[in-house]
Amino acid sequence: MSTPELDTLRTALDAVQDPEIKRPITELNMVDTLEVDDAGVVSVTVLLTVAGCPLKDTITRDVNAALRAVDGVTDVDLTLGVMTPEQREGLKEILSDGKAAKEIPFAQPGSLTKVIAVASGKGGVGKSSVTVNLALAMAEQGLKVGIVDADIYGHSVPAMLGVADVRPTQVEDLIMPVPTESGVSVISIGMLKPRREQVVAWRGPMLDRALVQMLADVYWGDLDALLLDLPPGTGDIAISLGQHLPSSEIVVVTTPQEAAAEVAERAGTMASMMHQRVVGVVENMSYLLCEHCAAEGKDHRIDVFGSGGGARVAETLGARFGYDVPLLAQVPLDTRLREGGDAGTPIVAADPTAPAAQELAKVATALTSKGRGLAGMQLGLTPTGR
Repeated sequence: MSTPELDTLRTALDAVQDPEIKRPITELNMVDTLEVDDAGVVSVTVLLTVAGCPLKDTITRDVNAALRAVDGVTDVDLTLGVMTPEQREGLKEILSDGKAAKEIPFAQPGSLTKVIAVASGKGGVGKSSVTVNLALAMAEQGLKVGIVDADIYGHSVPAMLGVADVRPTQVEDLIMPVPTESGVSVISIGMLKPRREQVVAWRGPMLDRALVQMLADVYWGDLDALLLDLPPGTGDIAISLGQHLPSSEIVVVTTPQEAAAEVAERAGTMASMMHQRVVGVVENMSYLLCEHCAAEGKDHRIDVFGSGGGARVAETLGARFGYDVPLLAQVPLDTRLREGGDAGTPIVAADPTAPAAQELAKVATALTSKGRGLAGMQLGLTPTGR
């Protein structure tokens, strides 16, 4: 068997992606040395971005697999090194495409990423659970999805995705979002705190800076969809989002009872005031399926929190804005939804046949199957005098 050419080996390594940056390690100049001897033993040095790279085992596995699949390779001797400050600066230049000033990529006219913010009027309606399950359902469709946990005070998305104790890698002043097993990337203020239990007590300007940092200082790559889990209510983050990403679309989450529905309308109205389009309403905790009746083949629903709140919110917002705001789903109460979030395995991945999972998957399909509409969005047109 002939010894493989170096070009063949390098082509094989082109298929190995950095698990955080989602680009080939050859393109990122992470392959430092590559040699092969007459016996077919490949010696390769791969440079990690930082010494404590949390995914070095993944890189080791993927490099070995790619090289051993090449005809003529008998063994692989892999050495993991660490980039110098100069090499990390070069990597930063690659990732930023040579742009000196930071900017929010999703706010640029050429951005093809669908940005969806999940909002609610009140806390406790399951907004974060809806966000993470929508993200996973979109990833199941083959989309590249990211989540910004913009609920600065009540950040819970990392725990729901099983990465609560993971810290993001930093390349110079660029932050890598944390990858999850589902393929969804996430960033949260909770990941940037020195300690998980530390309290965030910030006011307006700091909140705005935190949102901009998670949008502009994080290397997201080419995403198909970016979801933002907003804090409840109509405060600073909602205003900042409207200013920085006016083209983002809003999904309003409510529960059926009148008190929650009335406050949810305010969250939707706030989005419209910021020239964002409300693309739908999700009614969470809509009903409880009686397990005993289900065992007998009966569909008996218990309206624990009343009924009709989601439909009322959708109808009211639609009438107020002058365009259709659909009720996207009625998600039933399900202990598996709560258990999945606590365990870091959201229900759409853990039990996709569950009624709650199917409703959430239906919402994900509805949100990604249609392009952006212009109704309710700011066009940036300026009147001219005659």
